[in-house]
Amino acid sequence: MKMMTRATVLLLALATAACTNPDRFGGGGAGADGANGVNGGLAGSASDPTSPQFFNQTIGDRVLFAVDTSTITPEGKTILDGQAQWLLTNADYRAVVEGHADEQGTREYNIALGFRRANAVREYLVSRGVPSGRLEVTSYGKERPIEVCSQESCYAKNRRAVTVLSFSAITS
Repeated sequence: MKMMTRATVLLLALATAACTNPDRFGGGGAGADGANGVNGGLAGSASDPTSPQFFNQTIGDRVLFAVDTSTITPEGKTILDGQAQWLLTNADYRAVVEGHADEQGTREYNIALGFRRANAVREYLVSRGVPSGRLEVTSYGKERPIEVCSQESCYAKNRRAVTVLSFSAITS
C-alpha cells in the first residue's frame, strides 16, 4: 500500500510539473505567471505605462472570439490597437500570441483553430506596424482553459488569443 501511495504522489507531482513550461521563451525565463511573477518577473507595476503589468491590466493581454471563428471583433481591434501602440513604444519586448479554443470539438480541430486565432492577432499587430520578427504564435487549442464547465459562459472565456510578453534585447 505504501508503494501505491508513493507512486500516486510521484505521478501527481510529475503531472503537475508537466503543466507548465518555464522556458517557453527560450531565455530561461519563467514565462507568464511563472516562478518569477507575472510575465516572468519583468520589472514594473500596473501604474507604470512601460511595464508588462500595465500592458496586461490596463491595455489588455487577450481578445475573445465567437464560436468557430478567427475573425477579430471590433472590441478585439480596440485592444489590439492598444497592444500595437504599447509594443511600438516599448521596443525591447517580444511577444508570443497564444491561440486557445473552447472544449467543444476535437483536439486537432481546436489546435488548428487556435493557430488561426493567434495568426489573426499577429497579422493585425503587424498591420499596425509591429515588426513581424518580434511576434511568434502558438496554439494550445482546448488544452489550457481558464474556465472549466459545460456552459456558454465558460466556453466564451476560453475562445481567446493571449499576447504574452517577453523582455529581449532586439537586434536589427
